[in-house]
Amino acid sequence: MTRVTFIHTSDLQLGMIRWYLGQDGQALFDDSRLKAVARLGELATEHDAEFIVVAGDVFEHNSLSDRVTGRALEALRALPVPVYLLPGNHDPLVADSIFRRTDGIDGVHVVVDSEPLEVAEGVELVGAPWRSKHPTGDLVRAMLEPLAPTDKIRLGLAHGQVEAFGGEPAPGLIDLANVETKLIDGTLDYLALGDTHSTASLGDSGAVWFSGSPETTDYHERVGDETGGEHDSGNTLVVTVDKTGVGRSRVEVKKVAVGEWTFDALHEELYSQEDVDAFLAKLDAYPDKTRTCIKYALEGSLSLTATRALEEGLNERVPVFTALYDRERLNRLTLEPEDDELASLELGGVAGEAMAELLREELDDTEARDAVNLLFRLTKEAQ
Repeated sequence: MTRVTFIHTSDLQLGMIRWYLGQDGQALFDDSRLKAVARLGELATEHDAEFIVVAGDVFEHNSLSDRVTGRALEALRALPVPVYLLPGNHDPLVADSIFRRTDGIDGVHVVVDSEPLEVAEGVELVGAPWRSKHPTGDLVRAMLEPLAPTDKIRLGLAHGQVEAFGGEPAPGLIDLANVETKLIDGTLDYLALGDTHSTASLGDSGAVWFSGSPETTDYHERVGDETGGEHDSGNTLVVTVDKTGVGRSRVEVKKVAVGEWTFDALHEELYSQEDVDAFLAKLDAYPDKTRTCIKYALEGSLSLTATRALEEGLNERVPVFTALYDRERLNRLTLEPEDDELASLELGGVAGEAMAELLREELDDTEARDAVNLLFRLTKEAQ
């Protein structure tokens, strides 16, 4: 029997920029992405993994600065086990490929073609590197075509989407059914995929996985009990394969959380002061706000007092988070002053006429809401 344990990751995208983080937030983001590489090495040591595979998009693109590239390569060089890097759609193996700078770095190997590589005794790695931004065919099918069933453990390394994910047929999609046929007959034992940033198992075999990005890169959409977007990122996979003879092997996959960052897109309904308090409490519950980005869309209707409390609460919290901002185009929050609030203002003259005109409008416009709030605040302060 042959057995191997390895670390499967992808989409490091070292050098990624998120402009809305600001200078300080971007510096933290860069640091966390390099620390994610170090944690891969720690996991390899902890689980006695023999090597690490990165299934594409190691770098954000092929034109990174010397400083960013140097730090990234140093992080890869420091890994305690060999690492195998696959060029993906962000960093394809073109003439000016950033991977050419990895030459001579001990333990760092770039998968440049689909020739099987011996990565451990009785274990082969075969890859499907991207050579352009837009492949014209199924790179995985081309990778597997010349291969026959084997008693060795054979691991596949690829990047891209599969036909089973739906949508119109397009060049470059991976034929999952073909992959699963190869898993059954022993041509392939595990396919390590990259591209999708959330962790996912594909098909019925349990041997085809998106690892997801080890550090979160984009927003998790939360609408009630439904979720979308980057909903399960910040993970890496510890994979163990056992094989005896030619045929199907046994695969065990363990998902391990390694990321530090949280990106949440919140959709909240607010109709009362209690709803406002609950929303602000939800923001306060995030544990590491220096590595948390929140964008929010609000709908409902609030009194003047509750609206003011919401705005003050948000203003107090903005400096604490790396990013906290509203999705203006999705906001459907209207202002509905209560009768006693209006009566207490005792506005007259020009101010009274202005307030009356604003209240004749549908107060779901940001500028109108701001104007009413300003009049309300100034009047209360003067009393």
